[in-house]
Amino acid sequence: MTQAAAQAVHVQKDELATTHMADLDMPALANGAARLEIESFSVTANNITYAVVGDGFGYWNFFPAPDGHGIVPMWGHAKVIDSNCADIAVGERVYGYLPMATHLDVVPGNVSKSGFVDTAKHRQPMSPIYNQYSRLANDPEHDPAREGERMIFGPLFKTGFLIEYFMRNESWFGAEQVVLTSASSKTAMGLAAVAKQRSPGVKRIGLTSAGNVAFVESTGLYDQVLAYDAVGSLETVPSVTVDFAGNAGLLASLHTHFADALKYSCLVGVTHIEERGEGMGGAADLPGAKPTMFFAPDHAVALFKELGPEGAGKQLAESWHYFLSAVGDTVAIERHAGLDAARSTYLAMLGGKVDPAVGIVIEP
Repeated sequence: MTQAAAQAVHVQKDELATTHMADLDMPALANGAARLEIESFSVTANNITYAVVGDGFGYWNFFPAPDGHGIVPMWGHAKVIDSNCADIAVGERVYGYLPMATHLDVVPGNVSKSGFVDTAKHRQPMSPIYNQYSRLANDPEHDPAREGERMIFGPLFKTGFLIEYFMRNESWFGAEQVVLTSASSKTAMGLAAVAKQRSPGVKRIGLTSAGNVAFVESTGLYDQVLAYDAVGSLETVPSVTVDFAGNAGLLASLHTHFADALKYSCLVGVTHIEERGEGMGGAADLPGAKPTMFFAPDHAVALFKELGPEGAGKQLAESWHYFLSAVGDTVAIERHAGLDAARSTYLAMLGGKVDPAVGIVIEP
């Protein structure tokens, strides 16, 4: 079965703001494979992080592109339009890791009622977390009325959940407060919500741009919200920082301000692309704890090992519903049609030009 008008957005890996639309070759479907038509995906700051650290963390390897180019991974929904896999039916819908494109061929393995793993050879070196697809007909997380929220918040929320799980297991390194940069980002809000629920004794401080202070305060997730230029007013008690911004100057100012009171410095994402600095500040010779990169899949493995799939799923679901109830009305979902809208949204997100009070869903 050959599909017309199959396309992907190619990004130049050494110049992330250079993109073009590329036609996809759609050959005859391989034995054991299934062809997905991508219905929808979200574009968030998370996708920018995938692009920025694409080579170092292997994110470019999921959906190969010609030399020098990459396809940014997205989280979203797709429909099976062709299948040479006996266990996967044409017409069923799935949720998982998708390319910024219109179609994807997968090779389903470990098929169960609730999901499958893409066993395509090129994907096996990467974390299995990203190779799992949920079959929506038997997915306990699926809510047809909340598909937009799941795409926008789900992956980012889970990263926030895992950061809180890690910090709580380490007794927050003895800290009295946690300082989150890019406090308007969805991952930061996820962490703040889970910390409010599960670690209420740790004060939550959000740092954001002056223009976003009112929005961040409106979420009710933080005990205190400050603009970036107010770092010097932070109380120098034992603290941990969680940096979602990737702004080397901001990271240095936090380390200098807290010095030995900084018990752990966690690097997560990159929302301030133009100011991330070499190595996202991780190699800088800074006062206080050494900045340490947080890789969510490793912590997900630890979570499932400690609690088991059922226990981990129960905690995740409890915190997910708490988070949705907290932020459900603070972010408006905008839907845009066409893959070119994905390209323009990606570029706007890369340039920091997307309102944090808006969640964007693309229907390619």
